[in-house]
Amino acid sequence: MEKTKVAVLGSGFIANIHLESYTRFVHDAEVAAIYGRNRERAEALAKQYGVPRVYDDLDKLFEECEVDVADICVPNYLHHDVCMKAAENGKHVICEKPLALTLEEADEMIEACESRGLKLMYAEELCFAPKYERVRSIAEQGGLGDVYMLKQGEKHDGPHSKWFYTKETAGGGVMMDMGCHALAWFKWMNKGVPVKSVYADMKTVFHNKITDCDDNVICIVEFENGVTGVAETSWAKPGGMDDRIEIYGNKGLIYADLFQGNSALTYSSDGYGYAAEKAGSTKGWTFTIFEEAFNQGYPQELEHFIKCVREDLEPCVTGKDGREVLEVIYAAYESAGKGAKVIFPIEAKKVPYPMALWK
Repeated sequence: MEKTKVAVLGSGFIANIHLESYTRFVHDAEVAAIYGRNRERAEALAKQYGVPRVYDDLDKLFEECEVDVADICVPNYLHHDVCMKAAENGKHVICEKPLALTLEEADEMIEACESRGLKLMYAEELCFAPKYERVRSIAEQGGLGDVYMLKQGEKHDGPHSKWFYTKETAGGGVMMDMGCHALAWFKWMNKGVPVKSVYADMKTVFHNKITDCDDNVICIVEFENGVTGVAETSWAKPGGMDDRIEIYGNKGLIYADLFQGNSALTYSSDGYGYAAEKAGSTKGWTFTIFEEAFNQGYPQELEHFIKCVREDLEPCVTGKDGREVLEVIYAAYESAGKGAKVIFPIEAKKVPYPMALWK
């Protein structure tokens, strides 16, 4: 059976991670083309990963290049338009988080794919991270008794690209960028139990000079089965990436840190790697990760998605899951704006981006 042909749409940090995952781990897939608005950067990635075709025109890519899957790795505000174009050209879609800028866009993306019999897969890597999946299996086997609280924290000192700091292009700040991980993981751990209420506290404490978007958030999600999810999400932590979870049950608990336990304690006065080129966030003490892509679940999720395309299976994380995450993000921004808990089901107010519900 021939390999499944993929077009990676984007040429930034996350596109690089996806390309590494396909090249090293996903053996049933072949990256046939890269699209990038910055052609020079796209060409550099193509050379690095041996991809034969490079495009800076999306229409031309779909016209000239036979691919089965469009893997969307462009900025948030482009997800909807790129997904719609991919669906119109009969391509299955993998979309990086968050699914879209608005619920209306999410609904259009879901309908466009469903009406054509195409798969829309929501790329939430924490649902595939090996360490976190081992933790989930322990909880599901009853090792912790009845789970009553989930916590997830993801923190660093800010994104590499400027568009993340602009609400019109990102939709909001750290809640859109990283809070979505916690919400998807809560849903995954809690087997899709509906949300009962959301309360969030948001501030801009670290990047005040360059953004009015949120850069430090505490979000509490209550589920209808009594489980509480606590998300601690921040762009205000220096010293590199921090990603950890906690699960509490009436017969046990688990702490898991995604990056410690397989990392090397490192000090660098100048910084190193991609992050140093963009933001200098690897200066000083950091935990150098042995295998970042694998540990975070990227190859596992892409391998799963490619298998779903090849064998016509339902993905375990779909566009509808991404929409539900976006709905909770709406509630979080609304809660921060009101200073009060938001009760579900919510009225999906029409806004240009979720952060408009806060400020």
